[in-house]
Amino acid sequence: MNTEATTTTIDHLVVETDDTERARAFYAAAFDLGDRIRVRRSEAPTSGFRGFTISLLASQPANVHALYDSAIAAGATAVKPVSKSLWGVGGTFRAPDGSVWTIATSSKKDTTPAEREIDSIVLLLGPADVGAAKRFYTERGLRAGKSFGAYVEFELPGSPVQFGLNARKALAKAAGVPLDGDGSHRLAIGGGAAAFSDLDGFAWEPAADATSVAPVSPVE
Repeated sequence: MNTEATTTTIDHLVVETDDTERARAFYAAAFDLGDRIRVRRSEAPTSGFRGFTISLLASQPANVHALYDSAIAAGATAVKPVSKSLWGVGGTFRAPDGSVWTIATSSKKDTTPAEREIDSIVLLLGPADVGAAKRFYTERGLRAGKSFGAYVEFELPGSPVQFGLNARKALAKAAGVPLDGDGSHRLAIGGGAAAFSDLDGFAWEPAADATSVAPVSPVE
């Protein structure tokens, strides 16, 4: 195992874009994620689905609607409007920087008034080979928890951002976006003791490097 690259937590995510001002304004207005989402300039070529989704999990449907509506009002593009399903309530949108986001809850009933409150953040990567990607990450210190078929959730107790894998095709289908896409992922994952890239080119950076990437500040 490469102990220098060992990671058991994700401190933040860095979304890369060629329009940082617009991206920061969007994330600040859409929802308050504090320093968990950061923005950095990049002009690396990219197109279509970038092979990952970021999910915001809420406690009840009213909060899902409030968060989704806030994102659309701030400039996101609707992909799958919020709707009920067998597993709960959720919707998908594309942020102005091109990243795909989902907002969801497993609950089907509201118990309190609607709030733009987020329970957890989950990053799902869509590798070409889930089995190989799972081995790659377990060799770097991550422990696989829930795992079935081409889906894996890693156990990151106390991590601000949770992490998992889903086959690229299945991930795109669940998000409601076309599968095709290539070029840069335009995403960096802040966590671990040393910088490395996985088998699909997803870049990890030491959380300490975040000092050079300003966090998004919420607009009051």
